[in-house]
Amino acid sequence: MKRILIVDDSAQDMELALNALDQAKLRDQVIPIREGSDALDYLFRCGKFSNRTDPDPAVILLDLKMPRVDGLEILRRVKADPRLRVIPVIMMTSSREQRDLVDSYKLGVNAYVVKPLRFAEFISVVKSLGIFWASMNLPPPQAAKVET
Repeated sequence: MKRILIVDDSAQDMELALNALDQAKLRDQVIPIREGSDALDYLFRCGKFSNRTDPDPAVILLDLKMPRVDGLEILRRVKADPRLRVIPVIMMTSSREQRDLVDSYKLGVNAYVVKPLRFAEFISVVKSLGIFWASMNLPPPQAAKVET
């Protein structure tokens, strides 16, 4: 089973996502982070994550609108880094703004998903994303991540 990094500043959305992934039997593989700056520290192994030894996540579920460091900045930094750029990034947002959609794809997002407003739909979407990206999708081997 592969690890899932969820970055979302909303306590409610994070709780719902964790609930959905728990239902999909993926909760043990989730790294929940509430701050964009903490997500960058985690991914780049600096700050409080400088001693992190676990492998990089197989997928990043990323909120777009966050204070201080937003999802677009995280996406920009991930896709600019040779080691991290192969990690699929799924933008999970409430924004339906065309500019956010276009900017996300220009920066290399792998999917753009608008968060459903209804509880059951939100759970279903997150569960489906988790199952696909953490169980079904085949990421490149670790050696390929270093070579790029």
